[in-house]
Amino acid sequence: MTEDRETQNAERPRIKITDKRRVRDDAATETTAPAPEAGASAPGHDSEGPEPQDAGMELEAARAETARYLDHLRRLQAEFDNYRKRVLKEQTQAIEMAAQPAILRLLEVLDDFELALMAANDKPDFDRFLHGVELVYAKLIDALKAEGLERIAAEGAAFDPERHEALMQTGDGEQLVVADVLRPGYTLKGRVIRPAGVRVERR
Repeated sequence: MTEDRETQNAERPRIKITDKRRVRDDAATETTAPAPEAGASAPGHDSEGPEPQDAGMELEAARAETARYLDHLRRLQAEFDNYRKRVLKEQTQAIEMAAQPAILRLLEVLDDFELALMAANDKPDFDRFLHGVELVYAKLIDALKAEGLERIAAEGAAFDPERHEALMQTGDGEQLVVADVLRPGYTLKGRVIRPAGVRVERR
């Protein structure tokens, strides 16, 4: 009988029973496992460092800003160069034309001289010619005075080496006095442009 039971058990197919509750619990556990956050970095990576793409964008922005500053600087330099050239040209023109007012006054004197010479050639008259020359001389003095020219008053004054130039010297005293004016001296707007040539007498 025992052998018969063993024979029957060996011939009967084995049935595998699985606990579905346990399988369902395991599947639910795998499904509901928390997914890694989007911002979380993978193990072994530094989450604080900038991304390569962001660093490249910042570099491009810095280069663009540098190019703008460089272009602005070049524009300023060009404008300054043009301004410097314009000022230099204006100053040169001002210096060249500084004598224009004086020349205009002297042209009137030149016209009077030509009229005097023409009158002397047509009808020689010494008195009229002398009177015309005196008028021209007076007009010339007025034109030069208008420009700030003044004659140095030297005769009878104490000798001043800044305003007088001793061309001759007489006497043997200690006091130096201007006895005669051999060549008139002039100042232009208060500054000596030619000292008076004088004869100095020691008294």
